[in-house]
Amino acid sequence: MEKNKVTYESVDQYIAAFAPEIQELLQSLRKVISEAAPEAVEKISYQMPTWFLHKNLVHIAAYKTHIGFYPAPSGIEAFKEELAQYKGAKGSVQFPIKEPLPYDLIARIVKFRVEENQQQAAEKRKKK
Repeated sequence: MEKNKVTYESVDQYIAAFAPEIQELLQSLRKVISEAAPEAVEKISYQMPTWFLHKNLVHIAAYKTHIGFYPAPSGIEAFKEELAQYKGAKGSVQFPIKEPLPYDLIARIVKFRVEENQQQAAEKRKKK
């Protein structure tokens, strides 16, 4: 394991590791996600701020030029037309730091993921 690699213990610690303007973006994003998923629990997973509801809901991460948002492939697929203007991959999207974050869109994606996770958890309970 790398000696210089930082291991984050909390979302607060993760956010504090960045420059003030990035901290502000991350705190705003944290607020939007927490309001859209009030039952979700914050934790660090994969060394990223993560919201957990029955299983991982969404992750965020800050990079030099963008904020990474990871709502799983289903979250990307469900909103692919609205996300088309951003770089992304199967389960992620990159929001440029120099542009305003699309908080309304992010909130809708989080709510979609909440519904999806709750539905999957309910189906799992029925099978038992």
